[in-house]
Amino acid sequence: MSEQLSFDWPARVALGREDFFVSEANARAFATVTAPDSWPEGKLAVVGPKGSGKTHLARVFAQANAAMILNAADLTPASPLPEARAVVIEDVERLSPEAEEWLFHLHNALKGRGRLLLTSDRAPARWQLALPDLASRMQATNLVSIDDPDDRLLSAVIMKQFQDRQIAPSPGLAAYLAARIERSFAAAADVVDQIDRAALARSRKVNEALAREVLDNTPDAG
Repeated sequence: MSEQLSFDWPARVALGREDFFVSEANARAFATVTAPDSWPEGKLAVVGPKGSGKTHLARVFAQANAAMILNAADLTPASPLPEARAVVIEDVERLSPEAEEWLFHLHNALKGRGRLLLTSDRAPARWQLALPDLASRMQATNLVSIDDPDDRLLSAVIMKQFQDRQIAPSPGLAAYLAARIERSFAAAADVVDQIDRAALARSRKVNEALAREVLDNTPDAG
């Protein structure tokens, strides 16, 4: 059992500022999110693919600014407007048409006195908002994007995926995988999930040998 380094426990995602790995791919986003006094009109949209760190950045902002975090998909016309002076709305592309007026009122309530951070997998111009007044205000929001991961960031994302699953991989495994998978956040999450499942199913250590077997049985790997 001493060789078993993979545990069937739920992931505990570390979302503190010290856990966020900064590279060229996300340095501008990190610098902008952590300097809210510089946001034009007090609002900012962070755009990037799933797994790129948008939620992590939102938590960093929230911790520093006592912000309330809300998921767009949960909002309804009856949702109370937050009293907080800093608010995060995650996954704005999932906002229902019925909740658009709610977001419009929140935007106006915070304008000039608070901070509004919005996250999405697409730019505000593609949020398909039906309310013209809201659409125009969202499209005028300052935008910062998280680029596809470079080598250092991809390795760091892979390592964090392992750590969040409470897995201690063999030394060098993150770099090994980064050189052999598609350069994307989704691919990093997928390969770690596959290796985790394989380790549990086979009672194996999480190392290069297991990773090679997983990659050999993964279509289009590399």
